[in-house]
Order: sequence, then C-alpha cells, then structure tokens
Amino acid sequence: MRGVVMYAPGDVRVEERPDPRIEEPTDAIIRLTATCICGSDLWPYRGAEPVDHAPMGHEYVGVVEQIGPEVRTLKVGDFVVGSFWSSDNTCEICRDGYQAYCVHRTLMGLIGTQAEKARIPLADGTLVATPGMPEPDLIPSFLAASDVLGTGWFAAVAAEAGPGKTVAVVGDGAVGLCGVLAARELGAERIIAFSRHADRQALAREFGATDIVTERGEAGAARIKELTGGLGAHSVIEAVGTQEAMMQAIASTRPGGHVGFVGVSHDVAIPGDVLFGAGIHLHGGPAPVRRFLPELVRLIWDRAIDPGKVFDLVLPLDEAAEGYRAMDERRATKVMLSL
Repeated sequence: MRGVVMYAPGDVRVEERPDPRIEEPTDAIIRLTATCICGSDLWPYRGAEPVDHAPMGHEYVGVVEQIGPEVRTLKVGDFVVGSFWSSDNTCEICRDGYQAYCVHRTLMGLIGTQAEKARIPLADGTLVATPGMPEPDLIPSFLAASDVLGTGWFAAVAAEAGPGKTVAVVGDGAVGLCGVLAARELGAERIIAFSRHADRQALAREFGATDIVTERGEAGAARIKELTGGLGAHSVIEAVGTQEAMMQAIASTRPGGHVGFVGVSHDVAIPGDVLFGAGIHLHGGPAPVRRFLPELVRLIWDRAIDPGKVFDLVLPLDEAAEGYRAMDERRATKVMLSL
C-alpha cells in the first residue's frame, strides 16, 4: 500500500509500505476513504520533535475490510470513524470517559493512518460505525470527528462551556475552530475567538463566534477583560500548546473559571505563584475522542453540524508533501488527503 513517511524534519515522502494484517483477534483492517494532516504533525516537520523514517497520520475514516475473530460490534463493509488512540472502552479509565488513557491503548500515530489501509487495534472499543454509507459531502466532517472536532469538543467540555457562559478560544487552527463550534453546540452565550487571519475569523464566526480579538499575550488577555467587565471569561480553550498560549489562557480566565487545554504542550511551564493567585480550574490533555464519537457521528449524520469546513485544501495522498508545506506556511488551515 501507499503511505506517508517522514524521513526527517521537512522530508515527507509517499512510498510503498507493507499491507497491514490482523495481528490480534480484536483487530480490524480498514481501507481508508480519507485521512489528513494534523497541526501536531508539524512539530516533527519543523524539527521541534525528533523524527526518523516515521509513518505518519492518526486521523482516519474508512470501510472495514477484515475483522479479527473476537470483533463483535463491527462487520465487513461498515463505514467507521476512529480516534487517534485505540481503546478497549471497557477498562475502568475508559468507563470514566478517559479513553485516551485506556490501560491497553495504542497511539494510532505509531501505526500511521496517512495511508491506503490501516490496522485498528481494539476495534470494538475504538471504531464507531455510521448508520449507513455516508454521502461524499459528509466524509470531511466525519474525518474531523476523528481528532480535531473531538479534541475541540473535549476542550469545551473541560472548560465547562455552557448556557450563560462566556467562552474565549486561544488558537485559530482546526482544533480551536472546532472548539468554537463545540461551545456553540453546548449553549455558550458568548464566544470570543482569538485570530489574526481573515479566513479563520470568517469560519470562526460561521461556527458561532460572537467576537474576534486580534491581540495576543498580555494584550489579548487585557482585551478579554475589557469585553467582560474586567472579570475575564468563564471558560477558556487553549488549543496551541505554547507557553504564550497557556499564559494567555490563564490570564483571560476569571477567578473560579475553567481552562480546557488541548494544545500539545511544548516547554510549557506554569509559574506556581501565577497559578496559585489565579483561582482557576485547569483540565485537559490528550482528548478522549471516543467518549464523544457516538454523539458527534449522530450530529454529523443528521447534518446538524458541518465541521468538515476546517479542511480548506484537499490533495491526493501522493501529494502529501505539498500538504505539509501548505500547513507549515499557513497557506492552509487543515489539509485532507483523498484516496
């Protein structure tokens, strides 16, 4: 099969990889219908994380081609959406809603789903089948559910977005934009998106943002205070993963408020005196996307939400290297790779 491999920072190639096979009785093999490039894939691409001949990709939708003898809830021919962590969905941690920390988890990025096929461990607990074969225009939204929508949704839940709340969103990438959408669906009264890019501002407004703030850092937090009577937002989503973004999120939150952080942390260190003096709640980390997938699949199937709009560039799998360049150079918010 064809698959994406990152040889070194900036060096992305599409080459022949071995076809996946059933290795455990709980595995499934899917033929991917679509995959995509994640903002977190840019960290190794830019040299911020080590990489050496690594298969790439952890977001995926497709059709089940083969199942192991212990798979009970899926059948060949099902169209499925999965999470970037595999999970059994039955251990104590999973039952508490934190499938990203399943005691039997596998990081799908180690398998690499920017490819024509993929082996999905713990298929019963990882994959969610759609009610039928979706129309082609729904594919991008189901693909978004595999990571960025589920991650943005978790961020909004962790920040306790809801009726009567003011929500601020730090980060205007695909996750931040999906956080805006999630906050709207959860009933937030006011949603303030930080963004300096006109196209992302427009999509943020379409997804439910009521205000746009272009300032960053301390100036950005000060602007949130101005917009909230000097108090700060009830709920703040941090969807970047840098020191500046985390401190901006904390400073934008009112005492007693909540920060939901899902940006992949890179050298983030919160000063103890700042945290102690803020009087806020922090909750986040890798999103338990599987917790939300059944509801997200239903919303997308019913056409109640259209998160697939975060994909502003679609390329064939063989042009993955151009997709990485486009996202690295901010010519694209998120790139879908078609198969």
